[in-house]
Amino acid sequence: MRALILGGTAEGREVAKQLVVRGWHVTSSLAGRVDNPRLPVGEVRIGGFGGPAGLATWLIDNGVEVVIDATHPFAERISISAAEAARATGIPLLALHRPEWKPQARDKWIPVSSMAEAAQIAAREFHHIFLTIGRQQLTPFAADPHNLYVIRTVEPPHTPLPARHRIIQSRGPFTVADEKKLMRGNQIDCLVTKNSGGAMTEAKLIAARELGIPVIMVQRPALPTVATIVHSPEEVIAALH
Repeated sequence: MRALILGGTAEGREVAKQLVVRGWHVTSSLAGRVDNPRLPVGEVRIGGFGGPAGLATWLIDNGVEVVIDATHPFAERISISAAEAARATGIPLLALHRPEWKPQARDKWIPVSSMAEAAQIAAREFHHIFLTIGRQQLTPFAADPHNLYVIRTVEPPHTPLPARHRIIQSRGPFTVADEKKLMRGNQIDCLVTKNSGGAMTEAKLIAARELGIPVIMVQRPALPTVATIVHSPEEVIAALH
C-alpha cells in the first residue's frame, strides 16, 4: 500500500513510523518553512505541489492509495488542497486533527476568530504580550508602537514586527516551570496563541493559568469536508485497517 502523509507534525511522524513498520510505502510531504526539520521515516518530500491540481496529478503519477492530512491545525491552504485533490481523484483522505484545547477552571481565555482581532485586543488592553503564534502571522501586531512583545519562534521572523519586541528562538517542548520563569522574567500580562491542541506546547497554558495571565486564544479555521476525521495516530491505523 502507498500513502502520502501531509505535514511535519509529531503525529504525522508517528503515523509514518507505524505504517513503515507494517510494510507500507510512505512518502511524507513537508512544507519546507523550517530549516533542519525533524524528519519522519520513509521517503520525504520538501515543498509544495502546485495547488490542488498539482497534488492530484502527483497522487495519480505515484500510485498513492490513501492521503493522510497530518498538517498543523492552522495549515488551512494545504488542507483545502488535499480535500479538493481527493475529491478529484477519488483517493481516500484521512484528516488527522488533534483535539482542541478546552478552557479549564481558572483559565482566563479571550477567544478570537482571527489574528487581526487578537492584535487589536492585545494592543488595547495589555502591555507585555507573549506571542507564540509562529513567524508567519506577526504582521497584525506590527502596528502597535507602545507595548512590548516577546516573540518566540523556531526560525527568525522576516515580517514586519512591533517597534518594541524581543525575539526568543527556541523549539519545544517546554516545561511548565520554564514557561513560568519566562513569563515572570518578562512581566508578561497576556499570552497570544493558536488553539493548536496537543501536549507538546500545552505547558504555556498551564503556566498562564497558574500565574493568572489572560490568554488570547485564536480559534481554528473551519475544516474542508473530508471522508474521515480522526484525532490520533492510533485512530489513523485503525481506520486504515
